[in-house]
Amino acid sequence: MNHHPSSGSISILARSPGLSPAAIEVVVTLPTFRRPQQLLETLASLGAQKTGRCFAVIVMENEAEAREGAGAAQPLFEDDTVNGLLIVAHERGNCSAYNAGWQTAMAQFPNFKYLLVIDDDELAAPDWLEKMCAASETLGADIVGGPQVPVFADPAQDRWAAHPVFAPPYRETGLVNALYSSGNLLIGHHVLKRMGPPFLDLRFNFMGGGDSDFLSRSKQAGFALGWCAEAKVLETVPARRVEAEWIRSRALRNGVISTLVEKKKLAGTPFAGAKVFARSLALLAASPLRGTVRLARTGSLSTGLYPIYVALGRVLAEFGYANEQYRQPEKN
Repeated sequence: MNHHPSSGSISILARSPGLSPAAIEVVVTLPTFRRPQQLLETLASLGAQKTGRCFAVIVMENEAEAREGAGAAQPLFEDDTVNGLLIVAHERGNCSAYNAGWQTAMAQFPNFKYLLVIDDDELAAPDWLEKMCAASETLGADIVGGPQVPVFADPAQDRWAAHPVFAPPYRETGLVNALYSSGNLLIGHHVLKRMGPPFLDLRFNFMGGGDSDFLSRSKQAGFALGWCAEAKVLETVPARRVEAEWIRSRALRNGVISTLVEKKKLAGTPFAGAKVFARSLALLAASPLRGTVRLARTGSLSTGLYPIYVALGRVLAEFGYANEQYRQPEKN
């Protein structure tokens, strides 16, 4: 359809013929980039949701040239198999894709209550949508996170599930102090309205961490965060993600993000930069001991090295180091 330059380079490619925007209570946003087959599997898992809530799906194609994902999904929108919208987010990058989807949700669905986020390498359990919405209601949480359960290419790699790069941050349902990922997330409409576009900071576009920063700012703005341990999504983990180089890279990146998010949080307060740097140095000094404890507990050298790499990433961020893992999607 038409191109909307005013909406930050977003085009609507397809709209389900039976879509009635005013009736939509829940919007599920699904960014995709060069994973057409996995996108179809994610959409099938959304089609199998057991819920009485009226929901729509927004797929954000972030490969504006080849558009393989959009090509695979378009017939499903056109024949009403999927209820919702298929859009192209022309600006490349993780944050740009999310912003395009969330902005479209706000513009197209005036009455939605919850926005959910799932990625194109994830499959939602049949009760996922219902469990996330119910958790928000019972916990009184404005934002709810849920576990991304890793599914490894080779079952022999299952031992990696306990590694801090893959393990969920919480085990039990309840209110929490922090959330870090948008891979399995619910955000109340009122949160998006208050936080306003652009929701994710484009400085994190190719590094990741825009979600972590958004969640940190939302918490600072007074919104309650919750965790729903029962609302699982299964995340496909390619073999390369258990290679030492990828895990080291991800750990360093997590450290960089940690510093950048903390600096934004303390911006405008006295000695903010000095405080963050001092904390990074303290974490680096403590990291060999923390790593040794983890190594002794798990017997995994990679798990033992993780806090050292994170602390190193935090310090390197002070000198302009940015680990932009998303710049080379084939290596991510």
